[in-house]
Amino acid sequence: MDQMLRAQDVTFSYSHEQHKALDGLTAQVERGEFVAVLGANGCGKSTLAKHFNAILLPVSGMVYIEDIPTTDEDRLLEMRQKVGMVFQNPDNQIVATVVEEDVAFALENLGVPPAEIRTRIDEAMKMAGIYKHREKAPHKLSGGQKQRVAIAGVIAMRPDCLILDEATAMLDPIGREKVMRTVRSLNRDHGITVVHITHYMEEAAMADRVIVMSEGKIAMEGTPKEVFSRVEEVKALHLDVPQSAELCHALTEAGLPMPVDVIDVDECARALYKAITGKEAGECPQS
Repeated sequence: MDQMLRAQDVTFSYSHEQHKALDGLTAQVERGEFVAVLGANGCGKSTLAKHFNAILLPVSGMVYIEDIPTTDEDRLLEMRQKVGMVFQNPDNQIVATVVEEDVAFALENLGVPPAEIRTRIDEAMKMAGIYKHREKAPHKLSGGQKQRVAIAGVIAMRPDCLILDEATAMLDPIGREKVMRTVRSLNRDHGITVVHITHYMEEAAMADRVIVMSEGKIAMEGTPKEVFSRVEEVKALHLDVPQSAELCHALTEAGLPMPVDVIDVDECARALYKAITGKEAGECPQS
């Protein structure tokens, strides 16, 4: 795969803080990947996200969007079109009084021809699952619907990469599930690279790869199964693991050996059935 984002030995500090928000961090994201970034509050994950969109620039080290260094001010617009960002509070990104007008807002400012705008916003609203709400006022939508409007506004720009900075944090479980369904579809069906900053371990379990940060550095990295099988190490970083992994770990500790790489409910149910009965789930009993 081609490289979409790369941070090389990046250090960054906010002016009012003495500690380093990013401390010599090196990371990369391949084109088409779905990467979840986890970490306790203050670990630097949102700071990293803002470096990947050139909102922040490193004090030392380099960040690249494809082959473009984020320090290249002449190509800032190009970089922002390649990497779209969705923040925690959708109200901060919604500027119009009608959904479809909000989705069209950035395109109008870029001078995209009206016929092309119509095509793009219809496509983006359908991809984000909010087309049927296109004539509604955003303030009448639920939190999850508003967040999908914000996502539609970004993907109308046709970015190669979508960064979500705790974009599900203010949503209820139903809203989170619908937003994540949209995000998975954008990644799998449309090839958009996704970097998802989240506190929800079940969301991270959907990713291709998980990066765990601590004190401005990468503490752990791997597939969801590889990371969440290391339950004690994850907890030592003040994080949880998916409930299925937690249950399997507790049962193993209690004397009922369970697989170490279980991260979803269906896997857990099958493993538990086998541990109790000695049979695979769905296996017919012998008469």
